[in-house]
Amino acid sequence: MNSIKILWVDDEIDLLKPHILFLEKRNYTIATCQSGTEALEIIDEENFDIVFLDENMPGLTGLETLNEIKEKRASLPVVMITKSEEEYIMEEAIGSKIADYLIKPVNPNQILLSLKKNLDHSRLVSEKTTSSYQQEFRKIAMDMAMVNSHEEWAELYQKLIYWELELEDIEDTGMFEILESQKVEANSQFFKFIDKNYVDWFQNPDDAPIMSHNLFKSKVAPELSKDQPTLLIVIDNLRYDQWKAFEPIINNYYKKESETPFYSILPSATQYARNAIFSGLMPSEMERRHPEYWLNDTDEGGKNMHENDFLTAQLERLGLNIKHEYYKITNEKSGKTLADNFKGCKDNDLTVVVYNFVDMLSHSKTEMEVIKELASNDKSYRSLTASWFKNSPLLEIIQQAQHLGFKLLLTTDHGTINVKNPSKVIGDKNTSLNLRYKTGKSLTYEKKEVLAVKNPKTISLPSINVSSSFIFAKGDYFFAYPNNYNHYVSYYRNTYQHGGISLEEMIIPFVTLSPR
Repeated sequence: MNSIKILWVDDEIDLLKPHILFLEKRNYTIATCQSGTEALEIIDEENFDIVFLDENMPGLTGLETLNEIKEKRASLPVVMITKSEEEYIMEEAIGSKIADYLIKPVNPNQILLSLKKNLDHSRLVSEKTTSSYQQEFRKIAMDMAMVNSHEEWAELYQKLIYWELELEDIEDTGMFEILESQKVEANSQFFKFIDKNYVDWFQNPDDAPIMSHNLFKSKVAPELSKDQPTLLIVIDNLRYDQWKAFEPIINNYYKKESETPFYSILPSATQYARNAIFSGLMPSEMERRHPEYWLNDTDEGGKNMHENDFLTAQLERLGLNIKHEYYKITNEKSGKTLADNFKGCKDNDLTVVVYNFVDMLSHSKTEMEVIKELASNDKSYRSLTASWFKNSPLLEIIQQAQHLGFKLLLTTDHGTINVKNPSKVIGDKNTSLNLRYKTGKSLTYEKKEVLAVKNPKTISLPSINVSSSFIFAKGDYFFAYPNNYNHYVSYYRNTYQHGGISLEEMIIPFVTLSPR
């Protein structure tokens, strides 16, 4: 390993000889000078890994030297060393993006700790993270074999996400590959759990998790108050790990009170799951009670055109006499308009914003190709999510809500999964088009790769006709027809799809936040 090069700038550099010898014994190379002007000349001629900079020097002050260094070498870490504990000096230095701040007299171990923190940080974190995951791997594997409740599955999935986020930036790609295989195994076991229990949840609701159709009644309604306005944001297609990717940004404006995972109904698709949230009903009940609003897969027309009508009916049914408004944002322009006029919502008891996340990413109907290019794996998909959110009108809306004192409830209708494996299916021309679920009659499919429901009523889904059934894809499978099979498979493989059975699609966040 090459020796780390340090520039130490101090007008009393001779007094620091013991510190310099201490570091040289540990294979650090130290250049010294006694003024800011001299430091800037040296930095022009040589490359350094880090600078130790005295704040109180004659001529150019430490802060002035710091600003000049940052103009020349923005990424060069600078550790400020000062006798003064005055707050304004600390604020100035921190505002200028110093790497660390030490108060004189400093001892050699403080210097060493600062070097480790700034230069060895990523290696030390990587080694510690890898070691910790190796210890946790066996425990997760044992837990996976024993998990037998919806609560335990939600907990296990959150644990896998935690490790995925911890491991994503470390240098040891082998560890990340092990975690990926563990996720595949988890989805395989989760499929068996859903296959065994999903129908029972509708016969024995007391044993069921919170699901799309009872989310509003159990989680949203108790938060509503005449004393404080509430903003409910439903972001389409938001996975749990994507929420975690932009949670730190929201933390600047809101503090989290609670975070509850809940389960999307099947199909884990917008027209079913989101309508269930707003209506408080399962799809078969929506069709029976509100035939004027409900459309089946094969019916012409938009399937999510009546969310506000469903919501209004649910509020009446729950006896909630509140003032509410509903907004659906499908492009940046409408998001900007709402952000600019959000003050007008302050007199509502409940303001609902549905934000079509995938539409906002793609800006067109070619979203799969766009996302395939920009987000080839879960890590880049999360990164894209955080980048989108940071620059979106949605963040402006949240900032406005915080300023106006709104309580914030944030959730989604379902997640998505990166599909890898094709599963052959044959159906007639009236079979639904989704890649992760199919409904129709006379479906032919690979039995090991799907959950088949012959009688949709058992899971509270409508039947398009008497002999209609539903099939749901397992894990990362996607349905492909034998006709033009190879073209179809290469086009859709490695795209993000939803509607089937996976941890990513079904276990999703509901978060309650209060303004800072």
